[in-house]
This record gives sequence, structure tokens and C-alpha cells, in this order.
Amino acid sequence: MNDAVLVAVGGNSLIRAGQRGTVREQAVNARATASHIADLAALGFGLVITHGNGPQVGAQLLRSEAGASQTYMQPLDVCVAATQGELGYVLQNALRSELRERGITAPVATIVTQVRVEIRDPAFREPTKPVGPFYHKDEAERRHDELGWHVVEDAARGYRRVVPSPRPVEIVEIDAIRRCIQDGIIVIAVGGGGIPVVSEDGATKGVEAVIDKDLSSALLASELGIKMMVISTDVDYVYVNFRKSGERSLRLLTMEEAAAYLEDGQFAAGSMRPKISSAVEFLSHGGEEVVITSPSHLADAVRGDFGTHIRKGD
Repeated sequence: MNDAVLVAVGGNSLIRAGQRGTVREQAVNARATASHIADLAALGFGLVITHGNGPQVGAQLLRSEAGASQTYMQPLDVCVAATQGELGYVLQNALRSELRERGITAPVATIVTQVRVEIRDPAFREPTKPVGPFYHKDEAERRHDELGWHVVEDAARGYRRVVPSPRPVEIVEIDAIRRCIQDGIIVIAVGGGGIPVVSEDGATKGVEAVIDKDLSSALLASELGIKMMVISTDVDYVYVNFRKSGERSLRLLTMEEAAAYLEDGQFAAGSMRPKISSAVEFLSHGGEEVVITSPSHLADAVRGDFGTHIRKGD
């Protein structure tokens, strides 16, 4: 699949700062994002699209909790599944419209994707991934006692639920995704990092966790034999000393240089660090190039004229 690229879209690209995140707002934002992805299709690339779901899965959890007195609650794995369908619907309709305007007839399909993790992953013993809203101390303690939540304090904003974030080890629907790409279908998959599942007594079982979407994207690209992964984010380039004295954009890096910057603590855990980590992971498992840039520059970046490019060393 050397002519295919994987494009990882951030969940925040569908809900912009200051927005409520209405369906209408997300549809408008999806159309803008899809226009840049369609530019890649116009260049002749096959496409696999992944996306985050941070704001959306938080909203899904709130709906589940608010309606608990009248209907069933949804565990976190089901919330991830629900947002995969929701965002896939919004993205695929936006992309189909943009493709149609360019005279491209490739079909677009969303595959609700499970990602297997190991139940023995250390992350299950030490939950660290924040999900959902902030709570006052009394409410957080009540939810800890009644629901068994792990909660942590953010001194500035209150208390928040944290869940495990285990490493992805297998894309369950990989054969279906591969077959779609071979048939010329643009695939949206592994939304929100994938539905976290474990193997138990020969069966697949969902677990309460959130998988990092960039790591899942890297795993998906590697399993498909894709050579280029494109990470769409809210900056044009990767920076060292970001928003500090000596800030500098990075245009071209080797995998070893990227790993050294990680070791040096250059990238924040909640923003660029998981993207660089996934880039190193992808390149160390057969990938050839990772491009990181803003959505409006995707086509220029893939052509080599923009963004940060991370490649294997000689």
C-alpha cells in the first residue's frame, strides 16, 4: 500500500475553541477539514483517516450520567464506540461532498474499530488519562465511593476522573480495513484510539480505558504497510522550546533526533509528546516518513513543502 497515506485528525479540529460543539458546528468544521484531506485524494493517494474524540467522548459520558435515572448508563468502551459512529458519520459526509466537488468518485466508509490491549498492561494499575468534566471535591468523592472511579485533583480546576491508557497491540478489524483499501475505498477507522478490548477465555471483552489515538494510528499504519503517516494538529510545525526563549521550528528530523528530543523532555505530555512518540514507533516498525502540520497545509506538507518531516536515518 505504498500509494496510501494515513491521516490522523485531532478531535479538537471538529470542536474549535469557544464553541459548544453542536452538531452544526462540528459539521461545518468537518467540511473545512475534509477539504484539505480531499486535496490529498486529488494528488492520487489512497487514504486511511483516523481521528481523536476527546471532547465528544466527554460529552457522551455526561449524557450517560445525566440520564442514569431514566435509562441505562454506558461504560467507557461503549461511549468510544458511539463517538466513532457519530464522528465517522460527520466526517464521511463532509469528505464525500468535497470529493464530489473535485470529480472524485471514491467511496468513503467508517469502520467501527476495536483495538486489543493487554489486561496485564501496567496502565490498568495506575490510571492516568483524564476523561470527562471537572468536579467539586464532594462530588468526586461520591463518585469514587459509589462508582469506583479513580479521581485526581487539578489544583486550578477541581477533580477529574482518570482511566487507564494501555498500549494498543492489535487492530481487531485490520482485515476488513485492508480489504476496503484494496478496493479503493477511503476508510475512517480507529476513532478515538479504538474501542479498548481484551481477550478473555477466547472472547473479546470491552474495558474501561482510553487508548492514545496517535499510537493506535501508528499501529494501524504499520499493520497496513503504509509508508507515510500524516498527523494533523493545531500548529504548522513541531517546535523546540515551545513558547519559551529560543523557540525554534523543526523542519526535518531523523527518528533518532526525534527520540533524543523526547528523552530531553522537549515535548509536553498533553500535546506534542504523544505525536512524536507515535512517530518514532511508526518509523521503528517499517514506516518511512511522518509529517506533522496544520490541516490547511496537508497537501503542501505531503509534497515536502511545509510542516515537520521525521524520517528514518541513513
